[in-house]
Formats: sequence, structure tokens, C-alpha cells
Amino acid sequence: MFRFKQFNIDQTGCAMKINTDGVLLGALAEANNVKDILDIGTGTGVIALMLAQRCPQAKIDAAEIDQTAADTAKHNFESSPFADRLTISPLDFESYFNQHNKKYDLIISNPPFHINSLESPGAKKSLAKHTDENFFKSLVKGVAAHLTEQGSCWLILPLQTAELVKIITLKHNLNLRKIISVLSYPDSTPHREILVLSLNGDKEPNEQFVIYAEPKIYSQQYQDVLTSFFTIF
Repeated sequence: MFRFKQFNIDQTGCAMKINTDGVLLGALAEANNVKDILDIGTGTGVIALMLAQRCPQAKIDAAEIDQTAADTAKHNFESSPFADRLTISPLDFESYFNQHNKKYDLIISNPPFHINSLESPGAKKSLAKHTDENFFKSLVKGVAAHLTEQGSCWLILPLQTAELVKIITLKHNLNLRKIISVLSYPDSTPHREILVLSLNGDKEPNEQFVIYAEPKIYSQQYQDVLTSFFTIF
């Protein structure tokens, strides 16, 4: 059980546990005036729950291909103060998009990202972490068809995968509006990029986000964005 300030996350049966990538994405995604949100690959439901806390006016849909994880997310949603605004579908994103013509102000995902890499031990962890180029081609195509005119899509990815997604977006009339480079320490090289995609909108200045000021000491930047969520701040 992972306890946040306003909700709890039961991680039972979920291959992918709560991690820094997910909570950063849930805290950083621009969500002003959004009414409809889709979380693709919700896992435990942590990103969806963070956005439900941040956006009291929004309805959040979540899709999760793994049935056990979807059941866990459903339990977490129903146990939260935001239960009436959260729904879970035990589907892959392609099936979800095929069944729902709805358009979203925000589509968000901490997706599987190890392209063409060796499979992890265990089928569930492999399903959660390993994918290939076709996955991202389908994801970008689906996102482009299901964003509102002013909507945005936020993805967090390792650098190599981010480069692939940047190329794919150009073929689907999506703009790469902003890149947030994620660094472990102020003097380290980035290990993740948050890509912000949209149908419209001007290019915004790229940013950097630093997690640690020094070993075992979180940066002020990290503390500021997660203080509303983590009990340690």
C-alpha cells in the first residue's frame, strides 16, 4: 500500500509498481480547464488519481490491458474520494479507441518503452515494459484522432524511444509542443524526456526537471510539484 495525502494505492498484482516516471507525469502535465482526460496503461491508477485530485472538474477514463492491474486500479478508484469521476476499461488502447469516439482535452501515458529489447522475466512484467515500434505508431495515430482541437498528449519516455516518437508524430499531423528533459542530478545527463504533443498550439520553450539536489536529497523542484501528493513533504 502506497499512501498519498488524499488517496491510497494498493499495488497488489501489478507488474509495474509506482515509480518516479509516473508520479512526475501526473504532477507536471498541464491540466488547466480540462474536462475529459484519458490515462493509457493506467497500471495501479496512480496518474489518473493524481489528475483527479488536481482537476476537480474533470472526468478521467483509464485503459489497462492487464486484467489484474485493471481490477486493482478499479479498487483504487472506488476507494478514493474521486470515485464518481473515474472509470476503468480493461482494454488495450487500440481496442479502447475503436470502441470510443470520445475526444479528450488531455491524453496521458507512461507507456511500455523497451523497444526491441530482451524480454523481462515474467509475462506480466514483459507485457508492461516491452513493446516495439508498431506500438508507438498505433499510439500516436490514435492520440491524433482522439484529441480535442486544443488538447494535448503527455508521454514520458527514455531518450531513444523519445527520438522514435518525435519522428512518428511528424507523420500524423501532431506538433511537438514542448520537451521536458528529466535529470537525476543538476550535473547529470537527461535519462527521460516528457513529450508534449498537440494538434495546434505554438512551440513552447523546452525545460529541464531535476529530481535530486544531491544523493538522497530531493531537489526543491521535485518537492514543489509533489508536495500536494507525498506525505514526506
